Amino acid sequence: MPESAYVLINVLPGQTANVKNLLAQIEEIKTIDACWGKPDIFVKVEVASQEALTQLVLTKIHAIEGVAQTDTHLVYTLHE
Repeated sequence: MPESAYVLINVLPGQTANVKNLLAQIEEIKTIDACWGKPDIFVKVEVASQEALTQLVLTKIHAIEGVAQTDTHLVYTLHE
């Protein structure tokens, strides 16, 4: 079963549009929302595993020029 997570991204001033365009090229990213305030961009991702999530954030998202910081939140299902 795929893992879902939200990645909150802080961007350097003036870089939001460029970062958003580059994020759109990453297959695992399912939604991208630019927002006022901090963080600047919210993305929802779907990956095969937590290891894949780690690699996505560290090697793809952090590699984008203009990305200053990320905060990742793994989604889980509550079983009642």
